[in-house]
Amino acid sequence: MDLKARLVSQALSEGFVAARVCRPWDVPEMPARLSAFVEAGFHGQMAWMEQRMAWRGNPAALWPEARSVIMLAESYAPEQDPLAVLDHPEKGAVSVYAQGRDYHDIVKKRLKRLARWLIEQETCEVKVFVDTAPVPEKALAQAAGLGWQGKHTNVLSRDWGNWAFLGSIFTTLHLDADPAEVDHCGSCTACQDICPTNAFPEPYRLDPRRCISYLTIEFKGPVEPALRTKLGNRIYGCDDCLAVCPWNKFAVKASDLRYHGAGVEASDLSELAMLDDAAFRLRFSGSPVKRIGRDRFVRNVLYAIGNSGLASLRETAQSLCSDPDAAVADAARWAVGQLPQG
Repeated sequence: MDLKARLVSQALSEGFVAARVCRPWDVPEMPARLSAFVEAGFHGQMAWMEQRMAWRGNPAALWPEARSVIMLAESYAPEQDPLAVLDHPEKGAVSVYAQGRDYHDIVKKRLKRLARWLIEQETCEVKVFVDTAPVPEKALAQAAGLGWQGKHTNVLSRDWGNWAFLGSIFTTLHLDADPAEVDHCGSCTACQDICPTNAFPEPYRLDPRRCISYLTIEFKGPVEPALRTKLGNRIYGCDDCLAVCPWNKFAVKASDLRYHGAGVEASDLSELAMLDDAAFRLRFSGSPVKRIGRDRFVRNVLYAIGNSGLASLRETAQSLCSDPDAAVADAARWAVGQLPQG
């Protein structure tokens, strides 16, 4: 086999579900798309999207010496229906990707092993990225033929659905590029129809300011009351648009068990609300949830309590009405006002 074929084989043996190649300059539409997104204010409080826009919109500028980008997908497909927890208002719903160990660490180590293997085969330089650098991974994934950006703006594939993390290896080595993938969403609007907050102003366009993942993870401070009631019991992220995609019938089982089974996917709201900073850090050590901090997390939990309709949780909310964090205290008072008296 030639080098590229061996590279793909090695990537699959490492646990990736797919590997494809494109050029750093294969996404010429990105500068205009990114500029329009930011100018419309869709980035909300995500100020980092305004930073290094020259790199974020043009991967070729990120590392001018790079000649190829190896795009890889790693499955984290859930073992059960991720929407089932929404029928249990006393529980907190955590997005599938955050129910286990932090994917940044797992995927990056896998990328580094593959990059080292490549260096051993051929003299070259490499850089690896996984969601922590100004790299337009979704656009590069489509350019490389890994999948396409669906109407929910996430990457999906006819081979592995849409439950996958993306990683990239930039290299000075010239590798034959794969053909870009084309859209296969057709007339389906399942992801648009299910969104609780109507965060899609049109297909293929997301307004993060209304997205539950943005509101529960990125947004700081009190969420506007009209949106709080739409959060349901989602306390970290939202999987609705991903979960209903018909292409998930081809989802590939996650190869790493560390993505599941950490016991955070459906915990009691009454317990989570009582976490102080130390307990929160201990509970979510090694989890993506840890990065939002105790205050934002408990704020989310209180919104879920307010949406539960359960009088039994009213006392829990009352106990946090004087919390030192203003957003937490506000959420607690709101939750008390939403719940019936026992």
